[in-house]
Amino acid sequence: MEIRLNNEPVTLEEESISLARLLEVKKYTFRLRIVKVNGRFIERDNYDSETVRDGDEVQVVYLMSGG
Repeated sequence: MEIRLNNEPVTLEEESISLARLLEVKKYTFRLRIVKVNGRFIERDNYDSETVRDGDEVQVVYLMSGG
């Protein structure tokens, strides 16, 4: 399947994949993050049940602070 991940085309062998598995495969391990699929904010509790399919657009944004 073909998706867009942070505005970059990505090809995956699966026909669909859970959001949790996609984050694991792509090594997005930082806990403070926001994830959107097709413009919808996905809560952390729903990562396992949210399915990413061909043509979807996924945005992963890390939350950082400093001072």
